[in-house]
Amino acid sequence: MMFAVAMTFIDQTIVSIAAPDIVRELGLSSSGMQWVVNAYLLALAAFFALGGRLADLYGPRRIVVIGTLVFVVSSVLCGCVPEGGAAQAWLIIFRATQGLGAALLFPAALAVVVAVFPVERRGRALALFFGVTGALTAIGPLLGGWLTNWTWRAVFWVNVPVAIVALVLTAMAHISDRRRSGTLDVPGAVLIAGGMGLSVLGFQQAFSWGWGSWATWVCIVGGLALLAGFVRFERGVEHPLIDLRVFRDKAFSVDALVLFFAMLAFVPLFFFASVYAQVSLSASPNQAALFLLYIFVGFAIASQWGGRILDKKGARPALKMGGVVGAVGFALWAGELTNLTMHDQWLYAALAGAGIGFILAPASTDAVNRAIGASYGEVTGITQTVRNFAASVGMAIYGTILTHVTTDKVTGTLESRGVPAGTAESTARDVTESVTGSGDARPPTGTGPAAEATRDAMSAIRMDFAEANQWVFYGMAIALGIAFLCALRHPGGTVDANAKVEEPAAQAR
Repeated sequence: MMFAVAMTFIDQTIVSIAAPDIVRELGLSSSGMQWVVNAYLLALAAFFALGGRLADLYGPRRIVVIGTLVFVVSSVLCGCVPEGGAAQAWLIIFRATQGLGAALLFPAALAVVVAVFPVERRGRALALFFGVTGALTAIGPLLGGWLTNWTWRAVFWVNVPVAIVALVLTAMAHISDRRRSGTLDVPGAVLIAGGMGLSVLGFQQAFSWGWGSWATWVCIVGGLALLAGFVRFERGVEHPLIDLRVFRDKAFSVDALVLFFAMLAFVPLFFFASVYAQVSLSASPNQAALFLLYIFVGFAIASQWGGRILDKKGARPALKMGGVVGAVGFALWAGELTNLTMHDQWLYAALAGAGIGFILAPASTDAVNRAIGASYGEVTGITQTVRNFAASVGMAIYGTILTHVTTDKVTGTLESRGVPAGTAESTARDVTESVTGSGDARPPTGTGPAAEATRDAMSAIRMDFAEANQWVFYGMAIALGIAFLCALRHPGGTVDANAKVEEPAAQAR
């Protein structure tokens, strides 16, 4: 199961490294490239609850196989994208179907792992599962840097041999297909997918449309209204897509909140750190991949540590520690971004990764342990929906912040070099489209005064971009700080073999 799920983790990061080459060859826009990244995350979020429910209804082994096949076929089609006007739509569509395959695969695989281990051993087992598969995300940037030297299309094709091995291992494991009674809630699936899609679309397009645009707010408000309608609809369904009764457990609700704020930072971090390294630090794809490894050093160590804390003391201490360490790490890292030296930032990157490592496995495992009627696929669907929706929202919001701040700073830089205000702003938007969407920091090739001024100002523009990224990283620090405040509300205790909360005596009094 870890081998199968590794594909879904690798694909969250591998495309970020190849982004400049993809944009260069296919002629994608900045928002188009961000949608290539975000379409995968959004489909994961929109269909994860559906994947968890299907695993319950039809058996996890069958859904693992179907999800793997959907994922690998979509990967092949992403690598076969034709050049020309259809390239952007093609790539976004099949990145979304990749996300659909991952949304089917992941909750089913996790349901298998949960069913194998008893509650008292589940913390360490899932810490290994989340720690190893999460650490395998580090392979994404490394593979991306190496494969891009051959062709960027290989970052998608690499999933084929992994999928073949995963399917062989799944067959050899002789997994039993335990099914639960019930029906599939199709209207609920449509409501949650539509609500997430619309709201993220509004956040994502805010830079292009503007925050004052009616279209921006129609998407955001309309999406949130659909999500509210989904919650109301689920309360009246006999076999809901998500059993909302699980939120009556205070610990589960806090776990979900902490996961939401942690994931606002975690997956977006790979895209923004990669682009920052390639623009401000002038790093190659391989160097940018090594830069991201600092994050995983802290993440992998803290994931295992957090699993042990969960088994012995419950989730609360690990979540609190993760919030504090992550907030401090991101804040210190943000302050160091304008010191344009990669090796001076490793400690802060590792601290930021460690903060998230302390949170993800304990919060996810504690939430799964509180499943109603052993519906592990369904509860995993809830927690992973929260995680991936947060990642999509984070990509959209931080992307909007980065583009706005970069445009303002580059405009000021060009005006200080004698470029007229109107020309400076339009040129700054073009530069921002180039660097924030893909990390392409090549100087413009035009012959006009604005192009010449931009070429002369490239070193200053790299600093402008670093300063704009500080806003993003401080935002991530705030997200981890809010996660810590949420963790303070966790009731503590562990879950025994009968899935009942055991509160420490002192706390109970």
